[in-house]
Amino acid sequence: MKEEKSEHIQENFIISILSDLIGVKYLIIRYIKRFRKRKKKMIIDFQHHYTPKELFKADPEAGNKTYYDENGVPSYSFHSLLYDLDEHIKMMDEAGIDVAVLSCAEGMCGPIEKCQIANDRIYEATKNYPGRFIGTAHAHPLGGKESFKELDRCKNELGYPGVVITSEFDGNLDDPALDPFWGKAQELGLYVFIHPALKLDHGAQYDAYDLARSVGREFSLVQAVIRLINGGILDRYPDLVIQIAHLGGGIASVLGRIRSYQDKIFWGTKDNEKHGNLPVYDFDHYLRNRLVFDTAGFCGDVRSVETSLIELSPDRVVFATDYPQEIRERDKVKGFVDGIRNLKDAGKKILQKNNNLLISGV
Repeated sequence: MKEEKSEHIQENFIISILSDLIGVKYLIIRYIKRFRKRKKKMIIDFQHHYTPKELFKADPEAGNKTYYDENGVPSYSFHSLLYDLDEHIKMMDEAGIDVAVLSCAEGMCGPIEKCQIANDRIYEATKNYPGRFIGTAHAHPLGGKESFKELDRCKNELGYPGVVITSEFDGNLDDPALDPFWGKAQELGLYVFIHPALKLDHGAQYDAYDLARSVGREFSLVQAVIRLINGGILDRYPDLVIQIAHLGGGIASVLGRIRSYQDKIFWGTKDNEKHGNLPVYDFDHYLRNRLVFDTAGFCGDVRSVETSLIELSPDRVVFATDYPQEIRERDKVKGFVDGIRNLKDAGKKILQKNNNLLISGV
């Protein structure tokens, strides 16, 4: 009788333990599902600028100061928001942005010393604000072994997923001299972020009305897209991933002309060495399957995004703000996020579903 009672107590104890374990397992499963769901909803700003104080050309405390190039063309504005990461976080929290991918203008196609400072300070930012910032590598694509060593360090030691260069830098993106860079980026699995050139190679025609910054940079990006496609870069490097800023410089508005001029026979350029080149596939193949475009560059005006989506597939567009340059106030950034969200299915793709086009697993 005592043995039966003892066995009964043991059975109840085992049942109790198993029930607790099943309950814990159920809670764990719920947590995992909730975490996965949260990850899927993460909003990432893929163009978010940060300039460490030591790379400022102006006094960091001097307020908003714009620098001009040797032709008198406005080049870049320096102000305290560029280094105030506490304010970046406050803005992100208010706007509903989970993570920002940091890049630094002074390190874009800059000398190796500036690139290394930018890379190191951005890495510090990722550690000081865990889970809120992701770094981008800075290294001149024509910097040779020194630049490639820096790319190795950024990928393998700092864990950066991409590298940023500009749309032109005393040369064009279809220059064969860049082939080792494209190959290195593909080898390391670094996506390449093409940011508009801060100083245009031919800036004389932009001598008034802030034309270089308002439209010149966008024209530079349109040219970059055409050169990447017709220059065969995307054909030679089939695993290369490229992010084009500013919706390709608003390329959607001129795609009708670009498509027409792909007909080299019609336009009489078929046998011309420079003007007759064509890629392996038709032009739109690369827009819809190879390039990734971001929503920055239009100062938070959702209408520019909406009109671009007439031509560009929302499946190839990621969210970006250009904070804190073309858009600086917290409420304006929030309004931009809300405006993208109001694009319904396209907005969901841009804000959430397309992150893995550039960064896997997010």
